[in-house]
Amino acid sequence: MRTLRNLMGATAVSLIALPAVAQETVVWWDFLAGGDGVRMKALIDGFNAEHEGEIVIDATTLEWGVPYYTKVRTSAAVGEGPDVMTYHLSRLPLALEEGILTPITDEDLEMAGLSRDDFFEASVEAASGDDGTLYALPFDIHSIVLYYNKSFLEGTDYLDADGNLTGIESLEDFNAALAAARENGSETPLSYQTGGDGGVWRVFYTLLSQQGGEFIVDGEVLPGDNADKAVRALQIMTDWSNEGITPAQAEYEASVALFTSGTSAFHMNGVWEVPTMTDMAADGTLGFEWGAVQVPVLLDEAATWADSHAFAIPVQGDEEMTPEKRAAVMEVIGWMERNSIGWASAGHIPAYVATVESEEYASMEPNSTYASLADTASFDPRNPIAGVASPVYDAALNIMVPTLAGFLTPEDAVAQMQADLSGMMQ
Repeated sequence: MRTLRNLMGATAVSLIALPAVAQETVVWWDFLAGGDGVRMKALIDGFNAEHEGEIVIDATTLEWGVPYYTKVRTSAAVGEGPDVMTYHLSRLPLALEEGILTPITDEDLEMAGLSRDDFFEASVEAASGDDGTLYALPFDIHSIVLYYNKSFLEGTDYLDADGNLTGIESLEDFNAALAAARENGSETPLSYQTGGDGGVWRVFYTLLSQQGGEFIVDGEVLPGDNADKAVRALQIMTDWSNEGITPAQAEYEASVALFTSGTSAFHMNGVWEVPTMTDMAADGTLGFEWGAVQVPVLLDEAATWADSHAFAIPVQGDEEMTPEKRAAVMEVIGWMERNSIGWASAGHIPAYVATVESEEYASMEPNSTYASLADTASFDPRNPIAGVASPVYDAALNIMVPTLAGFLTPEDAVAQMQADLSGMMQ
């Protein structure tokens, strides 16, 4: 008995002498504002509460677009960046050219409790280099969808008995639906951001992709018949503009307001506006019943512009991240993926397949209605001059927007984009 008491006493002393396990702080940067920001903050708070005393996320939200990516690039070079950050996969080719991201290995995935098979294939491809090395983990697939105001379609062939959009299987069908909506009182039947780079590019790229077209092929801009397909896409958009179907040079906020105010029967915009519609419908300020579906096949095949928010780990100058920090970062990423149903409420399609296949996601409307676009997502060209806040987006603003206003023909616009952008890749 004395021996047991002595052993217990010695054990107690040794436990007291053990140093406390240090809490790991994970420095986090994102560019998420508005509804996205609210939902991400809730996820971060949930993680911190669940991992109290072990890991804490120290989060900072920076300005979206060029300022964000410029800061990431400069901070990575001097080792003053975050431990983990949100990143658009459309920016991955430029990041690889600049060498600012660290590979995510199979060992990293194991620490996070993840595997490549947990994600939609298109998003994994967009997150990988040409050699298959993974450089980010996709968190969502966000695309444009077609929002519709049911009141303008009542009594037409484009609303079924359950109040769902139907009968649009071609461009001719869609134009007929737009005409029917106009007859029912819609002043501007289709709204999208016609005066800004993002809205114009996303609609154009959807129409190009639905023809099987590619914007950049082997370092060439719109080679071969891709130029003809680009002209066709721009001509469709120009025709809508000339006929007063779409607004003239509408900025982003104005394009949304045209739909939410009951002026436009249809609205092409990102899934990220689903919370806007949901919240307005809930508080009674929307004034009509609405729905959202994957952009129908207007041309030859199913395809829709898409991008992904992803998690990436930047280089730290000449320093290596400690194993303990790396493990904490992967715990953060893995937890976020497994809890991505909270991110789905922002309208995004989670890239984590298990979330999309869950009963909880299946009950989310209209999210589950357009979840199929994850299989037909058309990501931006894999080239350093493409993606969010890139020269390609600048071309959409400086060349495509004037084309819709009648200052350039679609043919001249395509020729100018070829000349301007090809020079940037030499």
